[in-house]
Amino acid sequence: MSTIIAETALRELVNTWMGQGKHVAGPTEVRDDVVLYQWLSRAEDLRIGGSPRPRNSIKEFVFPRHEKLYGYKLEGRKIELVETPLPETEQIVIAARPCDATALPILDQVMNWDYRDVFYNRRRNLTTVVTLACQDHDAHCFCTAVGSGPDDERGSDAMLFNLGDGTYEVRCLTDKGKALFAGALQPSERVGEVGPGPEIRLDLDSIREFLNNEFQSPQWAAMTMRCIGCGACAYECPTCHCFDIADEKVGNTGARVRNWDTCQFAIFTAHASGHNPRSVQSQRQRQRIYHKFEVYPAKFGETLCTGCGNCSRVCPMGLGVLPVLVAMQGVEQVEPSEYV
Repeated sequence: MSTIIAETALRELVNTWMGQGKHVAGPTEVRDDVVLYQWLSRAEDLRIGGSPRPRNSIKEFVFPRHEKLYGYKLEGRKIELVETPLPETEQIVIAARPCDATALPILDQVMNWDYRDVFYNRRRNLTTVVTLACQDHDAHCFCTAVGSGPDDERGSDAMLFNLGDGTYEVRCLTDKGKALFAGALQPSERVGEVGPGPEIRLDLDSIREFLNNEFQSPQWAAMTMRCIGCGACAYECPTCHCFDIADEKVGNTGARVRNWDTCQFAIFTAHASGHNPRSVQSQRQRQRIYHKFEVYPAKFGETLCTGCGNCSRVCPMGLGVLPVLVAMQGVEQVEPSEYV
C-alpha cells in the first residue's frame, strides 16, 4: 500500500504551508531555460520536474552565501558586540533533486566536526526536504558512479515519485516528512518507479590510485588548462563549503560576516608575504579534485561529491569534475562540447 497526492492538491498544500508562515523554496523558472531553487511567493511558480534542471543547489538554504555572525558598535575606544539572533522560521524545500539532498548529510559532518556550527544546525533543524525522484538524466549526471542513484533517500524527509498522470506517490521517510504531509495523502496500490540512472563511466578505485601516485603529474595541467578560475563550479556545487570571514563596517557600526569562498580563486591561498603555494590554476583544480575524492573520504569515509553534474553544466569552458575524472582514468577524454 502506498500513498499519493494529486499535483493540484500538492500545490494547494504549498500555499497552505506559506499561509502558516513557513518559508518554501523550490525550482523556479527565472527566465527561458534557466531554473533556480528560489523562495516561492505562490505555488504556481513551483516547477516540478522536467528540464532544464536547477543550476544552483539547495545548500544555500542551510548555508547562506552571506551570513551575519554578529554585529558591533564602536563608541570611542569601546566595542560593543551585538549578537545575531538564530533563525526561527520553519522552511521547506520541495521538488529538490536527490543529488542535492544527499549533500546535506555530507555537510552535516563538516559543520559538526571540531566545532558545532550553531547557525548551520539551526537551519538544518528548521528545514524539511521533499525530493523528487529523477525520471531522466543528462550527459552531466554521474550520481551512480559515486554510490548514489535517482531515488537516493539520504537527506530527504519525503520523496515524490511522478506517476505520469498528474499524481505523485509520496514516501515519508522521517518524522518531519510524516508531519508535513499528515492528513493530505490518499491510499493507493500504485508505486512509483525510476530507471537505473546514468551509465557508470568512472572507476573510483583507479581514480584514487591516480590521486595517490600522481600528485606531481604533468597531466594535471593538460586536464585542467582550460579552467579560467571563475569559481562557478564551487558556487553551484551542493557539497563545496569553503568560506571566508570578513568585517563589514559603515560609520561606527559593523558586522562580522561569513561569505562563500572557493579554492578556485587565485587569492584563496595567497599568503601575506605574497607567496602563493597554488600559483597556477591547474594546481587549484587539482586541489578541488583531491579534496573531493581523497582528503574528505580519508577524513569522513565518503566522497565529497554527489554526481549532480552542476559543475560542468555551469562551467563556461565545459570543464567540471566529470571531464577531469574521465581524463584521469586514462580513457579517451570526452569532447568539451558534450558538456556545454
